[in-house]
Amino acid sequence: MTKKLRVALLFGGNSSEHDVSKRSAHNIYDAMDKDKYDVSLFMFTKDGILLDNAYSQRIFDGEPEDQVVADAYQHMDLDRPLAPIMALNELEAVDFFYPVIHGNLGEDGTIQGLFKLLKKPYVGSGISASALSFDKDLTKKMLNEAGIRNTPYVLLTPENQAEYSWGRLEEELGNLIFIKPARQGSSVGIHRVTNAEEYAAALKDAFKYDFKVLAEKGLDRPQEIEISILGNEHPVASKLGAVRVPESDPFYDYENKFVDASGVVFELPVKLPQYLTDEITEMALKAYRVLGMKGLSRIDFLVDSNNIPYLSEPNTLPGFTNISLYPQMWEVSGISYSDLIDRLIELGLAEFKRNSQIKYDFRELGTEHVGQKKYND
Repeated sequence: MTKKLRVALLFGGNSSEHDVSKRSAHNIYDAMDKDKYDVSLFMFTKDGILLDNAYSQRIFDGEPEDQVVADAYQHMDLDRPLAPIMALNELEAVDFFYPVIHGNLGEDGTIQGLFKLLKKPYVGSGISASALSFDKDLTKKMLNEAGIRNTPYVLLTPENQAEYSWGRLEEELGNLIFIKPARQGSSVGIHRVTNAEEYAAALKDAFKYDFKVLAEKGLDRPQEIEISILGNEHPVASKLGAVRVPESDPFYDYENKFVDASGVVFELPVKLPQYLTDEITEMALKAYRVLGMKGLSRIDFLVDSNNIPYLSEPNTLPGFTNISLYPQMWEVSGISYSDLIDRLIELGLAEFKRNSQIKYDFRELGTEHVGQKKYND
């Protein structure tokens, strides 16, 4: 009998997408072939503290999270410097990490750095690709350098916001602008603004979530198109999906995504002109390579009334909730949920093996010989 791969499934996190992560983790866990994988659960609390398998399992099974966390904290010395990750001590052996942590900690390169220190393979992109793709400002800079179309924007910070009145932004970007925290996900802190009053309120709220905020040129009622990417050095793309929100809703916001999607229509696969499908696919694959992503990504696009596509943003650890399109787009492309999980784990193992071939030379310096120092008046 083949030995099972020992997988640590990490979820939760101290981000606005904490509960989204919990939903994704349930679906991924259910889809994992238990004849192939021995799965342990580890949840990061909303404070960023990792709980051990026993406490995580209780939350996973439906016990009130706040109560379980309180119980766990009573048995933890939170003043210890390594308290946030002490739960990993119980892992006598783990072969593979499967992070299902959306947003902060999970998609910004933090958890990937931990996996690298632990010298273990994992699902998804590495440190630099995760950090670049999570930061909308840095992403746009990379896309612009590579000639990949995206919407114009202005970066706002607490230091420069006084320079950008609504009037100035309107001159540069038009009278429909989206205000977005640079490092957040799931439409958290995003506002559609059309006047000075809305702009002031949106900026105040966005700065609660990040000190970098994008003012991005808006498209009027664009088509929201998504595509799933899978692979390492030779990524492949799924068929395209479309998200159609009710006419009464200004854009695909957090409520549409996770609270009440009853009015949202998901078209899988979406029927678009072939030239447009080809262009979006080519843009997505190019962006995947430019940003250095590995394993998986869902890449979102906005298509204007003239059928011109604009890359909106990549997601290096996309949702796996019941309404998440990443796995659904692969299902309509011929890859089942369970097979998709297998492929993601295989890609993580392959990337780890590939990186292990990189050599680091260490040379003994011996006695230090310092040249003559000359100081000028």
